[in-house]
Amino acid sequence: MFDAQGLFTELYDWILQTNPQAMANVKGGAGNEELNGVIYFFQTEMGVVVMYSVGGLPVNTQSCTGSVFAMHIHEGGSCAGTADDPFSETGGHYNPYGCPHPYQAGDLPPLFSNGGYAFGAVLSSRFGVEEILGRTVVVHADVDDFHTQPAGNSGKKIACGVIYALDSADKTCVEAK
Repeated sequence: MFDAQGLFTELYDWILQTNPQAMANVKGGAGNEELNGVIYFFQTEMGVVVMYSVGGLPVNTQSCTGSVFAMHIHEGGSCAGTADDPFSETGGHYNPYGCPHPYQAGDLPPLFSNGGYAFGAVLSSRFGVEEILGRTVVVHADVDDFHTQPAGNSGKKIACGVIYALDSADKTCVEAK
């Protein structure tokens, strides 16, 4: 029988006792300058724990709509772009195996905003920390429908951060290989 409490305790203890191996500082683009956050990546035997804290998300005060934002790892290594697509250099979703959406390695659960703030953690065995170094994390304006190809109809890119390795001793960024 699966021991859910045991798994939770093991991952929780791992996170408390281990420094993350990588991180991304996410910053909003034009019109979303207040959006910012940090995403940590912890390599475990079971996969990668992705832990995030994001603030300044657009707030929707209407009931039953909005306030859910897609988040993906993209294949590109830069948050630069053009006036039409401020984060165009992020490229598409990280998808080394050519899988359809939502089975791509870079597909992550959405951010559920609480008054503009989201916090959470997810375990993914679709990639290792080493594979995503130098790639980007993107927050999209809309919720991912987990069906539409190739990216879930998740709307424009509103925030981005490059994933960097961390020095295990002092949690400082080091250049990706």
